[in-house]
Amino acid sequence: MTQAKNSGQPEVHALVLSGFGINCDLETTYALTRAGAAASRVHINELISFCREGSGLAPYHIFVVDGGFSWADDHGAGVLLGVKLRSHLGDHLEEFIAAGKLILGICNGFQALVNMGLLPGIDGDYQTRQVALTANDCGNFRDDWVNLAADPNCRCVFTQGLTTIDLPVRHAEGKFYALSETVKRLQDSGQVALRYAMPDYKPAQGVFPYNPNGSLDDIAGICDETGRIFGLMPHPEAFHHLSNHPNWTRTVDRMRRAGEVPADLEGQGLQIFRNAVQYVEENLL
Repeated sequence: MTQAKNSGQPEVHALVLSGFGINCDLETTYALTRAGAAASRVHINELISFCREGSGLAPYHIFVVDGGFSWADDHGAGVLLGVKLRSHLGDHLEEFIAAGKLILGICNGFQALVNMGLLPGIDGDYQTRQVALTANDCGNFRDDWVNLAADPNCRCVFTQGLTTIDLPVRHAEGKFYALSETVKRLQDSGQVALRYAMPDYKPAQGVFPYNPNGSLDDIAGICDETGRIFGLMPHPEAFHHLSNHPNWTRTVDRMRRAGEVPADLEGQGLQIFRNAVQYVEENLL
């Protein structure tokens, strides 16, 4: 996979990481393309080579660390991926952030960003690990759909305009955990973007399976203080079309009766990627 090239027209370029057990790169690339970005899948070793040559992340506006089981989750989910990214790309990633660009971590990618210290980035500290994503309280892998409520006061670029959303989860280490003072800081600073919710989108309050992993404060996704770095355990790339949802036929029937069936049957997850593309278009191009 080659690096992004300047076509002569303003274009939003997104890099989707691949390699060594990352397995959601195709879906994520497709979702970004649907959202209007020029998305490239780049193997982590190739990216490291680009950075050594001097170009690195410079051609891109959005960097996505997507889901999977990088290095088979050896030593913990996202641990080795986080170490490799920090060791080889740490300075490049901090330059990327300083340039006002966007970083998205999905599931295993969220775990890696947390392990690296890029999230939650309290007081601009992108080095220190301050929160954890640890083993699910239920003791096993969860593969299910969840209801999510978005915080309207959150500064997250990716969740703007969202109030509720359904997305699938598939993880064994998704429990968000931190010291009580850290959780309060995230709440007070508007960094909690998504929370697990009941079917009516009221707080799950830790009730299983609506909160599938026991996350404190039902936290499913957080951002840094700028709102430009976002990590979440659910998979937005896996809801790019309405038919991805297990209740899609009922939804379409209800919409048809109301005369509201959209032509493209777009899934809710694409809004997260569209928000990122729109932000780049309005602020970086």
